[in-house]
Amino acid sequence: MATKKNEKKEIGYADALTELEEILEGLEEEDVDVDTLAEQVQRAAELIELCRERIGAAKLRIEEVVANADKD
Repeated sequence: MATKKNEKKEIGYADALTELEEILEGLEEEDVDVDTLAEQVQRAAELIELCRERIGAAKLRIEEVVANADKD
């Protein structure tokens, strides 16, 4: 499940959320391997960062559209 930092940008927001849900489900199991746990937590952090970036970018685009609509 390890990924390179630049690969995280290649998946979409919905896919990132789906992967986060899968990680959460895996973490809810009682017998999680410590090494796997560390990898999953790292991947979850990367996915959360990606989602925050996507939300921020979408917010900026929406603000631009609203600002341009107000000018008309």
